Amino acid sequence: MNLILLGPPGAGKGTQAKRLEDGYGLTQISTGDMLRAEVKSGSEIGLQAKAIMERGELVPDAIIIAMLAVRVSAPDIAEGFILDGFPRTVPQAEALDIMLKEKAMPLHHVIELQVDDAALVERISGRFTCAKCGEGYHDSFKQPKRAGICDRCGNAEFTRRADDKAETVAARLEAYHRQTAPLLPYYAAKGILRVVDGMAEMDAVARSLEAILGPPQKG
Repeated sequence: MNLILLGPPGAGKGTQAKRLEDGYGLTQISTGDMLRAEVKSGSEIGLQAKAIMERGELVPDAIIIAMLAVRVSAPDIAEGFILDGFPRTVPQAEALDIMLKEKAMPLHHVIELQVDDAALVERISGRFTCAKCGEGYHDSFKQPKRAGICDRCGNAEFTRRADDKAETVAARLEAYHRQTAPLLPYYAAKGILRVVDGMAEMDAVARSLEAILGPPQKG
């Protein structure tokens, strides 16, 4: 079973992808991680990508597709894959379709984790973590039991990610919607687009995914 997960930062794609890996035997493919691994390995494609990135340019779609063609042929993809972060544009989706067709690998579902932008900004911008042990907290949803003191380790120092600021999150959401909007009718026309409420509780999202994919095969 081969899937694409669509959704902005903070929509819970990573959490749900891990559950799908465990429950269905699928392998998550992050194009960013794949790109870094190819560059590190010193492969021919990796060297091409490294030279392009060192010039401050975007890696062309053709190179990403070539890397994906190698990755989806690996033994650990036998049960299927979850693509996260790719495609981002219709030309990328078209190139992906061609590559998968050449490999006789169908794309079964494209699932959008749909979010409420204002609620997602609050969800992300309110996050903070213990600087010592990494325990996560939130301004609205999970404050330490004792103000200013980590529940787990007793540390009194907390940190917030610079890119979790409300303005930054809003800009990332706007960019996501602008890039991804054309993909939705593209995949809807193919009859494989499904939409899940990404603002629901984690377990409720998992149940919605199971309703689309069928019962987990493992666990």
